[in-house]
Amino acid sequence: MTDKDSPDALREMIERYNDAWNRQDVDAIVSMHAPDFVFHNWTANERVEGDAVREHLDGIFRNTPSLHFTGRRLYARDGLVVSEWTARAERDGQLLEWDGVDVFPFEDGLIKRKDVYSSSHAPRTRDEEKSGPGRQ
Repeated sequence: MTDKDSPDALREMIERYNDAWNRQDVDAIVSMHAPDFVFHNWTANERVEGDAVREHLDGIFRNTPSLHFTGRRLYARDGLVVSEWTARAERDGQLLEWDGVDVFPFEDGLIKRKDVYSSSHAPRTRDEEKSGPGRQ
């Protein structure tokens, strides 16, 4: 275990990672992954590895350009982060919202895996008109 995998370093890394997801910056996201990175969304039954992750992320952002995440709680220890979050996206005039958890093992300061567990299969819905201005 190196200093790059310390809880403080990992908290900072996940803040940058989450920011890159909210900016939909695929280059920045991928730069934080280990070469043999695995993205496994258990809820959606999606699993991609290595170079295929870039194309998968492009598809996520292309299909859901309004996707945005808000962190709820973060747990960090040597070499591991667990992040609780709420996602929001607009689809067909409705705001969708769902909660989830990501599990991130790290090695030498890079993310080895992103295991996603969420309620995206049954999101909460709100009509945009009823949600009011500034609601995301």
